[in-house]
Amino acid sequence: MSNSKTSVAAPSVISDFKEITKMRLSISVVFSSLAGYLLGVDVVDFKILTLLALGGYFMVGASNGFNQIIEKDLDALMHRTKNRPIPAGRMSVTTAFIISSIFTLLGIIILYSINKQTAMFGAISIFLYTCAYTPLKTKTPLAVFVGAIPGAIPFMLGWVAATDDFGIEPGTLFALQFFWQFPHFWAIGWFLYDDYKKGGFFMLPTGKQDKGTAVQTIMYCIWTVLISIIPVFGFTGRLQLSIIAAVIVFGLGLWMIYYAIRLFRLMTEKAAKQLMLVSVSYITLLQIVYVIDKFLN
Repeated sequence: MSNSKTSVAAPSVISDFKEITKMRLSISVVFSSLAGYLLGVDVVDFKILTLLALGGYFMVGASNGFNQIIEKDLDALMHRTKNRPIPAGRMSVTTAFIISSIFTLLGIIILYSINKQTAMFGAISIFLYTCAYTPLKTKTPLAVFVGAIPGAIPFMLGWVAATDDFGIEPGTLFALQFFWQFPHFWAIGWFLYDDYKKGGFFMLPTGKQDKGTAVQTIMYCIWTVLISIIPVFGFTGRLQLSIIAAVIVFGLGLWMIYYAIRLFRLMTEKAAKQLMLVSVSYITLLQIVYVIDKFLN
């Protein structure tokens, strides 16, 4: 009997570990920091690339772990989150705290081994996510603005890891990912509106699924697209885009704007979900185009 018990428990321990550190989200964040690194570097150093991937993963995992500790009672109220390891009772707060603390230390040590600035920005992102964004989510829709800061750090972090320098180039990468997060977050806030309400989370800018929220979503899509093509004009130092790449990036942007306008017209949760999926594809494809363009030119 004990054998069958352990065979059930083992995958559940692994899946709980993935859940507490939000492995899929962590991997997408690592992807954007690696894209930033490739944009900033002259010669790819695979040792630093590996350290950046590991350090970035630990940082995001730590932030998510602390987030789930703080929100455990609210998570229990929402359908989307009630089966997470802590509210479901499969993991104690102490265990989650130990995992998150170890991840924080490992993340900062690994990023510090790349350079000090990378470690500093990594530490800032954990602090803001855990101590500012998480508590504000139940207080004000402005939480999304605060959360967009740590969310925008990874793309920039890669450049800083490559160059040990913070200037116009990583600033542009930061701005791009910062503005992109609003349509992304608000689309999620829209189609999970009722579930978020149970937990007392205010994610939409007007607090409602209304035209005001939809208009702001369109505006932030437009700002994101405008920032995405700035490098073609040569203002952004070593961060450059060819005309062909700028046209492709602009086309991707129009694709996202189209779905934001569609949300404004239809005002449905389905349209919001489609915008969310398009926004994820948009940022991934944009980063790929930026990197390919750099190595082709």
